[in-house]
Amino acid sequence: MICFLTSRTEIKATGEVNPANGFIDELMRFAPNPCRVLHICSDPTTHGIMDAKAAEVRSSFERIGFVFTSYLILDGRNEERAAELIADADILILSGGHVPTQNSFFHKIALKELIKDCDGIIIGISAGSMNSAEVVYAQPEYEGEAVDPEYQRFLSGLGLTKTMLLPHYQELKDEILDGMRLFEDITFADSIGRTFYAIPDGSYLFIDGEREELRGEAYRIENGSMTKIASDGEIVAL
Repeated sequence: MICFLTSRTEIKATGEVNPANGFIDELMRFAPNPCRVLHICSDPTTHGIMDAKAAEVRSSFERIGFVFTSYLILDGRNEERAAELIADADILILSGGHVPTQNSFFHKIALKELIKDCDGIIIGISAGSMNSAEVVYAQPEYEGEAVDPEYQRFLSGLGLTKTMLLPHYQELKDEILDGMRLFEDITFADSIGRTFYAIPDGSYLFIDGEREELRGEAYRIENGSMTKIASDGEIVAL
């Protein structure tokens, strides 16, 4: 199984696949082409949003030369066919979205079990990358989550890696949530005894079964402090 756990596959301003840190070259090297893709949702109920997002991702990959013999979506409309659809795919794309909502859907369809023998490619996008970890840090995102004592910040994930990723660092580093700084007041406190890796768009975690590498700009957050461990173009083995 080859994994590309990204912050975002596209450049937000243009919608084009981001080539930073060798992403396109590496993806083209490992992925079959033509290929069959299954795009797994973040929310099984928001069909229109999912259809639009999957169409954007598909179009961006087609523009760099991918040919799809099929490009299907797995959500609440066909979740009973999850095992069949996953088994038939060359590439699984784990969509971005709200981490706890996606995590709940992954558990509902037993995705961790269904991908155990997968020998294809998994591409995680934002929440999909976060939910790929063995233990998922569901960094508070919506108003009220940071102060809600019932909100679960640590969830059971897919177990593809022990690395807990925090995507979109360039957008979220100055975010204020529930009157607190998202990183300094919330995430740093949650990092006591744990390690998170914050990455901006264009960086990603590459996994090939023998190695895990953070490719591109990355920051290690642990025990209440943060250290920059790599710049754009650099690779850090984990």
